Formats: sequence, C-alpha cells, structure tokens
Amino acid sequence: TARSKMAVQISKKRKVSGASFLYAEKVATRGLCAIAQAESLRYKLLGGLAVRRACYGVLRFIMESGAKGCEVVVSGKLRGQRAKSMKFVDGLMIHSGDPVNYYVDTAVRHVLLRQGVLGIKVKIMLPWDPSGKIGPKKPLPDHVSIVEPKEESLPTAPISEQKGAKPEVPVMPQGAPVPTA
Repeated sequence: TARSKMAVQISKKRKVSGASFLYAEKVATRGLCAIAQAESLRYKLLGGLAVRRACYGVLRFIMESGAKGCEVVVSGKLRGQRAKSMKFVDGLMIHSGDPVNYYVDTAVRHVLLRQGVLGIKVKIMLPWDPSGKIGPKKPLPDHVSIVEPKEESLPTAPISEQKGAKPEVPVMPQGAPVPTA
C-alpha cells in the first residue's frame, strides 16, 4: 500500500533500520492548510493550467473555507524568458508581531516546468476559534468585543441615600435628665 511505501522511503532517507511506524491523519479543513493548498496549486501548474486561473481558484477555495485572508505568490519564468513574480491577495493578512506565529500558516513549494523552476508561496490567515479546531484559541491583541449592557430598572420616585456615612444617632449626656413633654 501507499503507507508502507512511504514508510520504506522515510526509513531509507532518515537511515533508520528496523521496523518504523508511520501515522498519517487526514487534514480536517484542507482549505485552511497552506501545505495542502501549495501542493494543490503545484499539481494544477504541472497539469498545464494557466497561472492566473490556478491561483485565483486556490485563492477562492481558501476564502470559502473560512480564512480571514490569504496571499499566493508565484515567481519565476511565467511567460517568456524574463522571470517575474505575481502576487494574489484577498482578505486581511498580518505581517508583524507575535500573532503571526500562530495566526498565519505558510508554505513554500517548487514546480519544475520545461522553462525552469517556479516558486510558490502560500500564506493563510486563520480565523479566531475559541474551540481551537480551525484556528488559534488566542484572540488577536487588537480585537475589541463589545458587551451589551444589562437592563437597569429605573426608580419611579426620587430616592435619597447617604453613601459611606454612618447614620447619626443623637448623643445625650449621661447624667442629664430626659425631658418629658
């Protein structure tokens, strides 16, 4: 099977002797996996699909999968001898700060074509997910959540209260007689 072939290739490459165990799991949301999308774009380009059409297809699939934003860069000899770079961007993408480490998924792949090598970079900005299944649990630091205020019951008649002061009790001298009326 394919799994045993992969295990043999990995054991040869890593020079591991003896039995090796390979665990493979299907990606839950492949639209939010940069590696899967870079490979998908690679096979589209190897199949002879036009660069723009392939990139916009991948871009649309990523955004429909629920990503906050994505960026696809293809560079190399696209048409003619002169190498150039094409960038396709959609949505929101953060480039700096600590949240980049857990919000942006990046992948780089190379495609060997007749004319030369094309480079593919795919960056996907994952959505915030409190459960942590499709995105990071940690919200963005600049994220502001507005909480609805609680309903307060308004008083019908004016009320006067003294805050912080103890109620004053009239002080009477100890030995003085109490006046009676």
